[in-house]
Amino acid sequence: MRHTGGVFDVAAREKKLAEIDAVAAAPDFWNNGERAQTVLRERAQVAEPLTAWRKQAEGLEELKIFLEMAGEGDAEAAKESESKLLELEEMQRQLDLQRMLGGEHDAGSAILELHPGAGGTEAQDWAEMLLRMYLRWAERRGYKTEIIDYQPGDGAGLKNATITVDGSYAFGYLSAEAGIHRLVRISPFDANARRHTSFASVFVYPEIDDDVKVEINEADLRVDTYRSSGAGGQHVNKTDSAVRLTHLPTGIVVACQNERSQHKNRAMAMKILRARLHDLELEKQREKMDALHSTKRDNAFGNQIRSYVLHPYRLVKDHRTGTENGNADAVLDGDLNRFIEAYLEQRSAAPASA
Repeated sequence: MRHTGGVFDVAAREKKLAEIDAVAAAPDFWNNGERAQTVLRERAQVAEPLTAWRKQAEGLEELKIFLEMAGEGDAEAAKESESKLLELEEMQRQLDLQRMLGGEHDAGSAILELHPGAGGTEAQDWAEMLLRMYLRWAERRGYKTEIIDYQPGDGAGLKNATITVDGSYAFGYLSAEAGIHRLVRISPFDANARRHTSFASVFVYPEIDDDVKVEINEADLRVDTYRSSGAGGQHVNKTDSAVRLTHLPTGIVVACQNERSQHKNRAMAMKILRARLHDLELEKQREKMDALHSTKRDNAFGNQIRSYVLHPYRLVKDHRTGTENGNADAVLDGDLNRFIEAYLEQRSAAPASA
């Protein structure tokens, strides 16, 4: 049976799973909540392909039975065999996609940031639309999301937002979305109903486990506290619980406002800062600073990775792969898999063609 990464060692997977379960069964396992979550994420990453392998093996056995029955003239079994074959092909396609996600952090969770660009209120509204799109996409995949920072725009939309997307391969898939996104539509904010073009940036970082060491000198931090301004519960705007951290050597700014306590918001902001500094250091080590800046080009004409046109026609087109979808409403409702998969396939094939 073909599987991701060549030969699939079931015994090794089962042994690793047993070792993780033994750690999780320890009486003091939940004494360190963050470490426990790290172990549970590791378990999911080990168990998921093992479960997929077993399901695929069971599907093949069922297919054999249906084919034998079909060979004996059972028309219903023939239809079942066709359906089962399509199911197995789709399963294999998903496994092949995961094989492409072999980066250090691809199998883990992600941190996604949204920033409006050129276009004023239009761009802020567009960033809000993108936020909804990614939340819907994550919901469809069964990922857990949390809005940890949200700054509302001037009159509409948002100035910036940060969310976490928790689930297997969230970072690997969402890395395909990093870049400039362009919207063309009749403006709902223009009394003359003219067509406007808006831009927004999407940045994606891996969620870094605590065992990955990223040194942050407290003297390099500026800490600001303020009252939360976005959606976040009854505590919003009542206390200075929101926290903004500025890393002075790099100029990186992160914020968190979703928790009720300043302490918890600071801890989450530090976690995001660690992820961004880790991402920056990786790029330096690989001597690919140009790649880091490729998604941070001017948030305006000519730099977009994808265009969403709602007028005079309706079409979403990815400029990297040429992938198109005429059902723009479905895309904006989270139907992104076609674009993500096409990008991953192109990226996977690139070294071989180089």
